[in-house]
Order: sequence, then C-alpha cells, then structure tokens
Amino acid sequence: MKHSLQNSGTRMPLAVYVLALGIFTQGTSEFMLSGLLPGMAEDLGVSIPDAGLLISAFAIGMVVGAPLLAVATLRWPRRTALVGLQAVFIAGHVVGALAPGYAALFVTRVVSALAYAGFWGVAVATAVALVPSAAQSKAVALVAGGLTMATIVGVPAGTVLSQSASWRAAFWAVAIATTVSLLCTAFAIPAGGSEGEAPRSVRAELRGMARPQLWLSYAITAFAFGAVIVTFSYLAPFLTEESGLGEGGVPAVLALFGAGGMIGLIIGGRTAQSHSVRTLAVGLGALAVISAALALTAHTTLVVVIGLTFLLGLAGYVTNPALQSRVFTLAPDAPTLVGATNTAAFNVGNTLAPMLGGLTIGAGYGYTSVAWVGAGLAAVGCVGALWAARLERTAAQIPRPRFEKVFQNS
Repeated sequence: MKHSLQNSGTRMPLAVYVLALGIFTQGTSEFMLSGLLPGMAEDLGVSIPDAGLLISAFAIGMVVGAPLLAVATLRWPRRTALVGLQAVFIAGHVVGALAPGYAALFVTRVVSALAYAGFWGVAVATAVALVPSAAQSKAVALVAGGLTMATIVGVPAGTVLSQSASWRAAFWAVAIATTVSLLCTAFAIPAGGSEGEAPRSVRAELRGMARPQLWLSYAITAFAFGAVIVTFSYLAPFLTEESGLGEGGVPAVLALFGAGGMIGLIIGGRTAQSHSVRTLAVGLGALAVISAALALTAHTTLVVVIGLTFLLGLAGYVTNPALQSRVFTLAPDAPTLVGATNTAAFNVGNTLAPMLGGLTIGAGYGYTSVAWVGAGLAAVGCVGALWAARLERTAAQIPRPRFEKVFQNS
C-alpha cells in the first residue's frame, strides 16, 4: 500500500480513525474492571480488594510497558508493531477469559497492559506522522478520544455484559472487538515510514529526550491525569454515599462525565496546537476549581449530577490533546520514545492518585476527600504549566544563533 505518512488534506486519514478504534477496544479493558470486581471476586474466590489489585497490575504494566515496548519495537515498521502488539493483547484476553484462577488472570493483566502501552506509544507517534504539523493536535485528540469513548460506551457495556452473563464474557467481547481493530489496522495503516524519514534508533531518540522542558511536561501530565482520575475512580461511591444518588442512576452519570470528556477533547484539540501551555494552565485551573466545588456541594444531588460531573469530565480532558501533542513539539527527533514515556506519565498519575485517594478515605475523611485530592493535584499541575510558560518566554528572549537549527521545531 503506497501512502505517505505525511499525507495532508482537509480530512483526517482513515488510519487515524483506525488507531482511535484500537485505543477504544483496548481502553475498554483498562477501565471495565471497576464494574466487574464483585463477580470476579466471587468467581475466583478472592476478596474484592484482592480483585482490585488486578486494576493496579494493569496500570503498573502500562507504566513499565510504554517505554520498554517503544524501545523494543523502535526499528519495526509501525504497522507491524501495531498489529503485533494487538495480537499479544488479544491472546492475553483469551487466556484471561479461560483463566482457572486468580494468579493466571493477574499475569494476563500485566501482559495485556504491556502490549496496550506499547500500542499507545506507537499509535500516537503514527498519528502525528500521518498528518501535517498544523493538524497534529487534532489527530492526537482523535486517537485519545478512543479512550473517552471507551468510558462512555465500552465500560458500561462491559458491566452490563458481566451482569447478564459473566465477567469472562466481557473479556471475550474485548478480545473479539480488538481482533476487528487488528484487521482494520492491517488494512489501513501504511506499510512504510515517511518519505525521507531517517531510520529510528534508540540512541538518537534518547538524545532527543534530553530537554528539561520535556520532563516538566511529563510531570504536568502525571498531575493532570491524576487530578481527574482520582475523583473518577471513586465517583460511583461518591454519588451514592455522599450525593444520595441511587445505584441505578450511576451509569447515566458516568456517561455524562464521559460526554463532558469528549467535548473537552474536541475543544482541546482545537486550542492545543497554537496555545498548548495556555490550554494546560486554564484547563488545570478550572479542574482545581471544579474539584473543590464538587467537594463543597457533595450533598446537593442536582448540582453534582447535572452540572459538576459533566464539567469535571470537560476540564479533566480538555488538557489531554496538549499533554499528548506538546511532547512531540518539544522533542520532534524522538517521536516514538517521547510518546511512550508520556503514556507512562499518564499511568503514573493513574496509579498513584487513586492510591492517595484511598489513603484519605481509609483515614476517615470520606469520599469527598478524593475531590479535594483532585483539586490539590490540579493546582500543582497548574503551577507546573505556568512555570513551563515562563520557561518558554525566557527561551524566546535569549538569542541562540548557533543552535537555531536544533530548536527551530521546539
């Protein structure tokens, strides 16, 4: 298939939508366990907290797997890497659906997370390479939108399937959906690289990552995603225990959160390319305020359900395109490794923030405490964004003629 990775035009290439589909199918597995835990715990003969460790196993696999798989597949054609990683993910879910016990399932969650993390890194790098620079943020937002669709459609569907059949049926459904995505990937993703694209190497990409601004961006990513995921992780008990919402209304509110997230991605995709740091600062500032308001009005059901949950999703995801695309601007000569490391940064927030929220709940501060944790993390991330803005202004004021070529794309 002849297709330039620098294909431009008014429309997004079909391949970008296919990459979003891959994130959707695999992302459903990332979050669906929150609705499967009771059934899994009963079937496997373990406690619900022990079953909850399967979620942590997946998140840890994502943190480790993103940079590791990016390095391992760096010299592979991107289509080969994407198809191969999805094949491993599918195998992990087939084995998981057939797992006779907890230990085997735990291993499959780690293996699946490793493959999914590698897919994330290669998928984002591929999407960026498929479009001209002016459309990169929109392409990244579209790919990341697959994960938001997973929270809106995939996770509730998995929960319903688990309740009507079993948690194993949900695993089979993910495996089948990812197989469809694999076939689409094999058809739609270009076989080769960009015209004139230099061969990628680990050494060259590591050199490209040696920039302080890049690592500040990773820190902002961890705080930003942690700020929203800490509240989202406990949103169901927050709604039922603090806001007085019946359990039957929880899926609809979670979908409302996801709808806000999708709108946030659309807005962020439009503003990130030209105003990336401003998008981060405004979005994180808004997230801090909304999280605090959620804690203060927790017992006012209508305010929480109708307004703040939607706004939490919007503010939580409006920064996502800037977080995803900015690293490629900061290190354009390390497209695979910077994206993979950014994926790891997301999952550092995804792993540590809910643990911090669990500690505050365990200390007796109640479910409203997680919203305060989210507000604090968002505030720290906002400070980081303001610091990044100051560094950019300082760098722009200092002439560097000898290094002009190095920084012309930063």
